[in-house]
Amino acid sequence: MRNVKADNPPRAGTSRRRFVGTIGGAALGFMIVPRHVLGGAGFVAPSDRVNVAGIGAGGMGGGDIATHSKNGANIVALCDVDSERAAGSFSAFPKARRYKDFRELIDKEAAHIDAVTVGTPDHIHAVASMAAIRAGKHVYCQKPLTHTLLECRELTKAAKLAGVATQMGNQGHATEGARLTNEWIQAGVIGDVREVHVWSDRAGRLWKQGITRPAETPPVPLTLDWNLWLGPIRERPYHPAYAPVSWRGWRDFGTGALGDMGCHIIDHPVWALGLGAPSTVEASATIDGFVLDNNKLNFETYPIAAIITFDFPARGTQPPVHMTWYEGGLMPPTPAEMAPGHRLPDNGVLYVGAKGKMFHGSHGGMPTLLPGALHEQAKAVPKTMARSPGHYEEWLEACKGGPRPVSNFDYAGPLTEIVLLGVLALRAPGKRLEWDSENLKVRNAPELNEFVHTEYRKGWTL
Repeated sequence: MRNVKADNPPRAGTSRRRFVGTIGGAALGFMIVPRHVLGGAGFVAPSDRVNVAGIGAGGMGGGDIATHSKNGANIVALCDVDSERAAGSFSAFPKARRYKDFRELIDKEAAHIDAVTVGTPDHIHAVASMAAIRAGKHVYCQKPLTHTLLECRELTKAAKLAGVATQMGNQGHATEGARLTNEWIQAGVIGDVREVHVWSDRAGRLWKQGITRPAETPPVPLTLDWNLWLGPIRERPYHPAYAPVSWRGWRDFGTGALGDMGCHIIDHPVWALGLGAPSTVEASATIDGFVLDNNKLNFETYPIAAIITFDFPARGTQPPVHMTWYEGGLMPPTPAEMAPGHRLPDNGVLYVGAKGKMFHGSHGGMPTLLPGALHEQAKAVPKTMARSPGHYEEWLEACKGGPRPVSNFDYAGPLTEIVLLGVLALRAPGKRLEWDSENLKVRNAPELNEFVHTEYRKGWTL
């Protein structure tokens, strides 16, 4: 398939396919039968296929690859540093050429692929996505978009310059619930929103946090290339505490619960309220997750529990917004308007407006209004936003020259920056940081600016 610049709008008028069908029908005097009818249900013509390479073929990455294939993508190459972890994808796509190093894949497959999907640990997202963009390939990347703030800014700029189709893996951005949330808030159903609460139960539940580096150095599994797994991050001995599934809790590799779930949850108030960059951010965290015996802060892993507050300035006629993030079992108080015995979901958003409140679960869950009588008013709100054909479908259509995905990097980049700023604030608990978004700098704590990016190992570049 030809590599289409997705930022170019679809051509107006009759498509080539429809033009050919019309001419043929007029000349021969009968109706052309669509190819999907001739080919049966689910048929995708070869000319409509997007040739995709998968970087990170196990876990969530493997799931993304399988979904793209189900939607009609042609999986031509797979890359993973752990052959055991990727065994399911290797088995599902036996004809796909296999690689361990994504740099080799992009170099050798550049002439054969249109697009790349990136489903690796966080610390590989930027270098893999950037390599694909610089090769002129469309990119689907799991959330968070990058591991560091500088990576995020540079990747966003590169994608825009290249004009490729991009999408970050925050699936809830495509839901009906997300659109109703936008429409109800913008219609003023709950009035002006000045306060938002966002939370997740992920910290410490699916991986450990508040721990220090293991002292043991067990042998590296034969199926794993540990050097490539580390990628641009400084060397350390292999340990199963890092890979394959526990890397999210380690600062060198992951971005904790906020990085894991923030792009799913914070997404919706950022979108619905039109929030830009915050002006200040402040974190507080459990002491047992930070202090070691020698009374030094533990920056190996994220704390067991934390609360992070963000202040967003006014936008036009919209008032300033104070947003609070909770993790590790911490949650906002249950709204007094909720019926006895009811509670907020384990992951979600609560909007506090001048006329009422609204909450929903993670991944664009359907919104609930408080008091319930507001639902009558909400029924009259027109559906002004275009509905999505599906999160994954958006990206594949864009790769073929269709509309841009709604969570393209121009949106996903600034969203990820908000998340990563909260991660940065965890390095200075108790200090209210003044953020200079334009220059990616903390104004009142210059010692933190070195953590806006991570120094790469020799041989690795963005």
